[in-house]
Amino acid sequence: MYSATVISNPISNYPKKTNIFPPNLHNFQPRFNFCAKPIERMAFLGGLRLKISAGAAAADSGGGVGGDGFQTLTEYMGRGGENVGDELVVLYSHLEYACRKIAALVASPFNSGLAKTSSSAAAAGSAERDKPKPLDIVANDIILSSLKNSGKVCVMASEEDDAPVWLADDGPFVVVLDPLDGSRNIDASIPTGTIFGIYKRLVELDHLPLEEKATLNSLQSGTKLIASGYVLYSSATIMCTSFGSGAHAFTLDRSTGDFILTHPNIKIPPRGQIYSVNDARYFDWPEGLRKYIDTVRQGKGENPKKYSARYICSLVADFHRTLLYGGTAMNPRDHLRLVYEANPLSFLAEQAGGKGSDGRVRILSLQPVKLHQRLPLFLGSSKDIEELESYGDVQQKVNPGYDV
Repeated sequence: MYSATVISNPISNYPKKTNIFPPNLHNFQPRFNFCAKPIERMAFLGGLRLKISAGAAAADSGGGVGGDGFQTLTEYMGRGGENVGDELVVLYSHLEYACRKIAALVASPFNSGLAKTSSSAAAAGSAERDKPKPLDIVANDIILSSLKNSGKVCVMASEEDDAPVWLADDGPFVVVLDPLDGSRNIDASIPTGTIFGIYKRLVELDHLPLEEKATLNSLQSGTKLIASGYVLYSSATIMCTSFGSGAHAFTLDRSTGDFILTHPNIKIPPRGQIYSVNDARYFDWPEGLRKYIDTVRQGKGENPKKYSARYICSLVADFHRTLLYGGTAMNPRDHLRLVYEANPLSFLAEQAGGKGSDGRVRILSLQPVKLHQRLPLFLGSSKDIEELESYGDVQQKVNPGYDV
């Protein structure tokens, strides 16, 4: 496994078989035991080493740590950590499996045909571009199959399905999700992501017809979420999740398939110095939003520092950066979906000490009335969101439609 054959040619003096790795690596133990000190073996990752050390220290204080000093997501959810219950652990293990497959799919050199938009769709404008791409459908099918196999989900509601899909009468959980956010950016290798929220099944609805109880279970208020998260597919695959007691991020170790705790107890700064929005649409914005952006980027707002713009046009990627560095990530149009985008991310933002707003009110206070309900979304640092809301008119109601 750790040797390689080098093909020799007439002018080469190499032996036919060359051992690339030292012999003592042939007998290493699985799961990171590359040397005696597990933290130091990750030194080549630079800053991540400190994150992992912090994660291990946090895990040591709470128990549930693996024998190598690292804590996997499954260990974190167990009795030594969050102790969320065996049924939710099983559900997450199937989500992990699905997200590993999607991570491999979006990074594959063979996905280009799945990710492309047809020329006819591109010519038709933004309405056609928002339609599911083959890669979205594949990702949706991967997650659907995994959730069904878990036996723990009664209904799954997805961006890619017109209506919720009923999976099991006795499943204790409801899952709402966007299986592959930002998929139209894959050809440019821009980060993408999966967003999900988890509710308990409303047992008081069990007597209703299947279609009705599937819909009502999926339209629960965000205040009833018991867990939510996103998976970022980028240079690393990161699952950031919350079970209602803080936000934590786990990075996929591709050598073992484990998600390892690398960012425990994420706290979004109360105020940042970055705003994330497509400001090419500046002249379509209402006066309040234009005034807010003009003010903060000149350093004339409540924060005297001048704000910078950072915009990826991938919701998970923009939110992930905002969660770590602070500031705001926003789409002022009625564009993002309340049920499976705004609610799960707002839940995470609040668990990290931030806020999620539609520009006027708290996202989690809104009662969904339909599965694919759209709204403006503003996520980020608590003081930045409060300052933005104080400008009043920040929701873009004029929507001319965009061809690019």
